[in-house]
Amino acid sequence: MLGKLDPEENVMKDIPLEDIPRHDWTKNTDRFFAWEDNGVMDRIQDFIETLSWEEGDDIVVEIGGTVVSGIHQGENYNKKWATPYGVRKYNKDAFIIISNQSRRDLTRSQPMDREHKPQHPYSPPKQ
Repeated sequence: MLGKLDPEENVMKDIPLEDIPRHDWTKNTDRFFAWEDNGVMDRIQDFIETLSWEEGDDIVVEIGGTVVSGIHQGENYNKKWATPYGVRKYNKDAFIIISNQSRRDLTRSQPMDREHKPQHPYSPPKQ
């Protein structure tokens, strides 16, 4: 990544699935279940219905707000501040992106079909 996140960039491609912890619902200590009424998954389902997404649509789920160390560290690096090469960290404000690739408009902008006549023509500053 070169300081920008292009839509074509797949931020999840290098995360092995075994690195993502699975939640054991039988040991739920906060008494919140994502699938209960007005839970997270229930609200996502409501949004999907509001947007009229359909069963055959290409839905992509990605995670943002992560950092992968790209610097090779020496033997005596400061473990408190430096991260070994290739290690992924999740920021405290990481987020989940749910996008419908089937509904994505990839048409390019078209030139105007008339002559451009701005209401306030540009006049260069006087020197």
